[in-house]
Amino acid sequence: MSRTLNVVRMQLINKYTYIWIPLIVLGGAFLVSLALYAIIPGDGEKIGGGAQAPLWYFLVVGVQALTLTFPFSQAMSVTRREFFLGTYLTAAITAAILAAVFVIGGLIENATDGWGLNGWVFHLDWIWQSGPLGAFVFYFLLAMLFFSLGFWSATIYKRFGTLWLTVTLLGIALLLVGVLWLIGRTDSWGSVFAWIGSQGSLGLALWSILVIALLAATSFIPLRRAVP
Repeated sequence: MSRTLNVVRMQLINKYTYIWIPLIVLGGAFLVSLALYAIIPGDGEKIGGGAQAPLWYFLVVGVQALTLTFPFSQAMSVTRREFFLGTYLTAAITAAILAAVFVIGGLIENATDGWGLNGWVFHLDWIWQSGPLGAFVFYFLLAMLFFSLGFWSATIYKRFGTLWLTVTLLGIALLLVGVLWLIGRTDSWGSVFAWIGSQGSLGLALWSILVIALLAATSFIPLRRAVP
């Protein structure tokens, strides 16, 4: 465990990647959203999606978590298992920080009636259905999902190269298209949307744990033979 925590400290040497840039992106998206709300005429409810920007950036964090520090970790005689666990623990810590900022922003937003502009960046009703804790879990798992996608892509690239990463992504895209075709062919869209609606934001977030676990497991396998 101590060696795994050393990996966390190693990753957090570059605090800009994990902490400051996501917060700067979030702050910038928030200020731009408020500026747009202020110039939009009328008192109607204004909802924007700018807050999702730092969540998408976690995909970049996942890529950089491997490409920037993996070679250095191997030079420091860190095992691949320790690197993997320490990196995911770092991601979980920083995702929790970001989720907490989202929740605090949502509470302030709700208390000020959308910053006095009826403009909503953090406190989106469908995400806050289960209260602040449910919103925290949603944002935390979404950040971890994006991180896992980035880290998974980087491990495939490190182990097999650009060609096989491209082929793998293309294969997944074709598989998804096949699933969509099957749903349409069986006229099941109504059932699919009804199921999604019944889950709510928290239920969908909890289902993402399976995807995160699958991405993590299939990342560790090629990481064991990846060239630093």
